[in-house]
Amino acid sequence: MSFFIFIPMEKIKNIIIEGKHGKPIVLDAFFSRNEQPKPTLIFCHGYKGFKDWGAWNLMAEALAEDAFFIKFNFSHNGGTVEQPIDFPDLEAFGNNNYTKELDDLKTVIDWCCSNNQFKNEINSDSISLIGHSRGGGIVCIKAAEDARIKQVITLGGVSNFGKRSSTIGDLEQWRRDGVKYVLNGRTKQQMPHYYQFYQDFKANEERFSIERAVKKLEIPFCIIHGNADTSILINEAENLHSWGLHSELHVIDEADHVFGAKHPWDKDELPSHLEDVVSICKSFLGN
Repeated sequence: MSFFIFIPMEKIKNIIIEGKHGKPIVLDAFFSRNEQPKPTLIFCHGYKGFKDWGAWNLMAEALAEDAFFIKFNFSHNGGTVEQPIDFPDLEAFGNNNYTKELDDLKTVIDWCCSNNQFKNEINSDSISLIGHSRGGGIVCIKAAEDARIKQVITLGGVSNFGKRSSTIGDLEQWRRDGVKYVLNGRTKQQMPHYYQFYQDFKANEERFSIERAVKKLEIPFCIIHGNADTSILINEAENLHSWGLHSELHVIDEADHVFGAKHPWDKDELPSHLEDVVSICKSFLGN
């Protein structure tokens, strides 16, 4: 006779770790505490995103059934320790850039590999990255740079940072003014982008080439995209797949950029397209 032992899932919210660029990183951990090292899955949010957006908490619970799941706010995403949801710190948002996001992700990976509190729960030899939208580009670049990453997943991921609205436009006007603003349709905030963002991009343009990074990847790469995504068109997923040596492309029919979710998400279950995402991720990760 066999017995099933139920281990409740722990959700430790808003762990604070020190960032490299003067602002803290706020992190969540979802896992079942059983003194057994588990594969580690680190999720990166996208542009104008945050770790608690929409249904990301439900997605975390679902994926943490088989992993130690971490999601975090980039240090300069506009959130704060006191208010990690939305964008109370627009000055930080305006001073964000790709270098800071890559450094933040490295800090989180380092934390996973050196943390004593969870050392019996984290298998630091099995770290996978998952990134949504702009975060998809970040995880591709970091996976190409860091040998500790064993698998990578993009959700509605971008294929070219150089073509994003935060990089292009009237560059001369942006240089003269030092700042340009983008309206957040949900919060109605005018969100600043300081010219330093463009300067950082140009100074590191080769490093920030997602094509270069993906072509370098020698690990399994899973690309998930909705064919009704109007924010990041499906051809960007096709680009990623064409560059990947070990990539697989999963197109979710009629799925939008956020796979049916919205913020806030007040339901107890995932939207169906995000359920599809979870199923694909689990299959890809071998869970």
